[in-house]
Amino acid sequence: MHPWLATRTTEFDSSGIRKVFDLASQMKDPINLSIGQPDFPVPDAVKQAAIRAIQADKNGYSVTQGIAELQQRLQADIDQSLGHSDRRVVVTSGTSGALVLAMLAMIDPGDEVICFDPFFVMYPTLSAMVGGNAVFVDTHPSFRIDPEKVAKAITPRTKLILLNSPCNPTGVVADASEIQALAELAAKHNIALLSDEIYREFCYDGQLPSPTKWNDQTIVMDGFSKTYGVTGWRLGFIHGPAPVIDKITMMQQYTFVCAPHPFQWAALAALDTDMSSQVRQYLARRDRMVAGLNDAGYQVVHPGGAFYVFPQVPPEYESGTEFVTQAIAKGLLVIPGKIFSQRDSHFRISYAASNDTIERGIEVLKALRGARA
Repeated sequence: MHPWLATRTTEFDSSGIRKVFDLASQMKDPINLSIGQPDFPVPDAVKQAAIRAIQADKNGYSVTQGIAELQQRLQADIDQSLGHSDRRVVVTSGTSGALVLAMLAMIDPGDEVICFDPFFVMYPTLSAMVGGNAVFVDTHPSFRIDPEKVAKAITPRTKLILLNSPCNPTGVVADASEIQALAELAAKHNIALLSDEIYREFCYDGQLPSPTKWNDQTIVMDGFSKTYGVTGWRLGFIHGPAPVIDKITMMQQYTFVCAPHPFQWAALAALDTDMSSQVRQYLARRDRMVAGLNDAGYQVVHPGGAFYVFPQVPPEYESGTEFVTQAIAKGLLVIPGKIFSQRDSHFRISYAASNDTIERGIEVLKALRGARA
């Protein structure tokens, strides 16, 4: 370790997902089912709104909390849907930025953060970066939340529970009974509950149940990246109890300063853009991918949302790492499950790809079964 580096840098390595992205850039015509970003173009109305904002010289800093027009629109939508009297919203530099700010604002050294395994890769790393300790609640093999397991994981040091539904990497959507039990448990123990709802619009089998229905102190992260295909614009928002959001806003002032200004104007157009056609396309891709995996004999928990499938590695392979190594050798890029879990027993597929890419991927997945049969 270089003597100039802080000890916290030993807590993490380059994201395994990023390593696969880098590998993809070096391969000729890979079958890329690794990237967790939409493949559809940004809607023209949203693009044009961004262009108009840039041409109108809205390119400097905005106020830290977000331009008034966008913040007020988000606040009105939140108030109408939730009806919480003490809930505020701040526009952030991406949903990831919202998570960083929430961790900085709430987690002290030694605090415990409950994460469900499998988890989004940033959760345990960011917990460690701010001095907290990730506590994992295993959800294998069904990827359902067991409130009794959560209750047993709570200690006097528990400060925060992180919920991601629809889930990256499993695609599983927690049902209302799971969410209600979790929300009430957090309220009972006065533990912060942060609900990462970035895939809210990609729920294929029913409306997403949010813990805000049963716990009005729930903090919610959301954003524009996944819904509108603008992952590079870094535009998200977070809402929750006013005292918490006020501190998060202050944290943003001294870190990110503000969300990208011209894209905030584009976000107003995005909020008036119907994305149901794109969601229907992704539903069809989900069904095709799951059917292909089932036909090839893979064990798959039904993904109700997002754009991921998290199959179990076939028994003829020793680990997810070995399986993914073999897949990459055949030109198929998928992500080993150990990046998202303390287990190395699964792998993640993203079906945010063309139908042709999905079909090619299914053929390789079938061949990987046959190669060891």
